[in-house]
Amino acid sequence: MEWKNEIKILTWIILVFVFAYFMPLESLRFQEAIMAMFDLSKWYAQEHVILCLLPAFFIAGVIAVFVSQGAVMKYFGAKAKKWVAYTVASVSGTILAVCSCTILPLFSSIHKRGAGLGPAIAFLYSGPAINILAIILTARILGFEMGVARVLGAVVFSVVIGSAMSLIYRKEEKAKREEQMNFPDMPEKRPMWQTAFHFFTLVMILIFANWGKPAEDVTSGTWFWLYAYKWHITAGFSLLLIYSLIAILKIKWQHVLLAVIATAASAFLTSSPLIPMVVGIAGLSVITLIDKRDPDNKEWTLATWDFTKQIMPLLAIGVVVAGFLLGSTHGDTAIAGIIPNSWIANLVGGNSLFSNFFASIVGAFMYFATLTEVPILQGLIAAGMGKGPALALLLAGPSLSLPNMLVIRGVIGTQKTLVYVLLVVVMATITGMIYGSL
Repeated sequence: MEWKNEIKILTWIILVFVFAYFMPLESLRFQEAIMAMFDLSKWYAQEHVILCLLPAFFIAGVIAVFVSQGAVMKYFGAKAKKWVAYTVASVSGTILAVCSCTILPLFSSIHKRGAGLGPAIAFLYSGPAINILAIILTARILGFEMGVARVLGAVVFSVVIGSAMSLIYRKEEKAKREEQMNFPDMPEKRPMWQTAFHFFTLVMILIFANWGKPAEDVTSGTWFWLYAYKWHITAGFSLLLIYSLIAILKIKWQHVLLAVIATAASAFLTSSPLIPMVVGIAGLSVITLIDKRDPDNKEWTLATWDFTKQIMPLLAIGVVVAGFLLGSTHGDTAIAGIIPNSWIANLVGGNSLFSNFFASIVGAFMYFATLTEVPILQGLIAAGMGKGPALALLLAGPSLSLPNMLVIRGVIGTQKTLVYVLLVVVMATITGMIYGSL
């Protein structure tokens, strides 16, 4: 075993050396790919980590600490009726405005708490695939027909893929079910409505802090109003969080007040919403870590930190690689990766098996932040992409990405991750072909 490890180290040294030696720095394509890699990394750090991932880690911490294992198993475990487990998992995405990376700490949390593989996978897929904001934007920009196809495809996908994973690994799942059947019903530490209130307050902060900007021609209506007042709404839910910290978690009100004052002061001193969000998260971390009344409060932040350590490094690697290979596309920015966008556009025209399969593969590996898949797809359709491959990319893209795969592998292992990715790609390809032939 010793020499195998040494050979592995030597192999990595050789690969890095060969890459450095033959690095084509004079190539414009390579230079642009490097720029895309750094641009995507910078944009991801600025727009996604603070507002999206950090709140998601705290939400995952709530599930890991405050939601009892019995409660998770009630809806997702062996004691739950299958139709209940898959229904809850498949429609959960409608309330979570999350991308393929933000869903990961939530998936990891319910999986660790004893959720069955099938319902957990259904939740993993549905979370980014059918959030209500993405569905509305899809119907508005790409047409009502595409919006309906996305909803139906995503719900069916989550159930079928979850059921398939459960069937493939039925021996493991049977052993887990037998173990859970003997799991005693533990009394809840606090009423379920209190935990639900705390959980959904954090979810609402996550949703409205990341509420997408409407199209340029939209200057009125509910979507425009919600975007215009998104920070006022977020602040409103923050007040509910303050109530929850004091009344439900029993943290000293003096400590909470100090954190609130620091957050409010940072909001008045800067125009960027990122600064008060960082100060607020730091304040929340400190007051929970120093709390002496309930050890679960400290455990909440420690669990959040555990998720951060597990997931963030893999996401960083994935974003860097995705930017280099497939480029950086966000807002008005479009920088090609080492794989030219024109190649992709030319390969996804028509409705052939290859075009749908290729669209599924590209969608599976490319990183889409919440809602960005719609304008990207709009551009590809304008470049000649067929409606079948468009739906295939919509069904594979938002729920998968290279960063996402790396983290899933750390949670459920390499084999299960490969099977999950294969199921998504195959089903997206078939669905795209059917839709394209209608």
